[in-house]
Amino acid sequence: MVRAAQVGKEDVILEIGPGLGGMTSVLAKQAKRVIAIEIDSKLVEILNTKFRDTPNVEIIEGDVLKADLSGVFHQAGRPLKVVANLPYQISTPLLFRFIEERQFFSGLNLMLQKEVVERMVALPGKKEYGPLSVFIQMVSIPSLLFFIKPSAFFPPPRVQSALVHISWRKRALFEPQSEEWFKRVVRGCLGYRRKTLLNALKHSALPLPSGLEARLKEIGIDPKRRPETLDLQEFVNLSESLGN
Repeated sequence: MVRAAQVGKEDVILEIGPGLGGMTSVLAKQAKRVIAIEIDSKLVEILNTKFRDTPNVEIIEGDVLKADLSGVFHQAGRPLKVVANLPYQISTPLLFRFIEERQFFSGLNLMLQKEVVERMVALPGKKEYGPLSVFIQMVSIPSLLFFIKPSAFFPPPRVQSALVHISWRKRALFEPQSEEWFKRVVRGCLGYRRKTLLNALKHSALPLPSGLEARLKEIGIDPKRRPETLDLQEFVNLSESLGN
């Protein structure tokens, strides 16, 4: 993981869920600084003892979903490179937080559940394609590096894992007029992915304009298509048409 993340001597690393500090030790030898966030107080005690003589390692006790990542960024004085084996139960909400606060991070190198990574890199028409695919591909280039079998862990989990590298685009692929409205439209449509787009929108609870079918045809989208077939540009066009 550290080798794949291309950790350099000037990097400030954010590690999430360091556990007993196995990867932390490797990161500390290669990076300028390692900031590790751990929620388990017993593990924090072990980590503080383990790294008390390692001045470039800082252990923060807390929940990363509630942590002040802006404060960590400003304290570091530069964008953070995230290298983490994420707790799988919080991986999706944490990914959405990384997207929203991407200005704090130079890139993400994450071990995740295989199915989550497959959703991140999925293309339109694939069963894995969903809101996470759209939102992450709008602002970044996710690359699936390799899979990790359950036997690599103790105790072995019931799922396979995968390592993904995420590099931010210099600017978003498309710029919706309203990012929040765009997200509502994407979630509304893909919440009913197997229906036609017209029926999905009617079930979505979104405020819809009159003449919906005609409006879809105006922007070149067949109302009978399934939402899961729309690409990023089509979702942007759709959200702006509905917003107007």
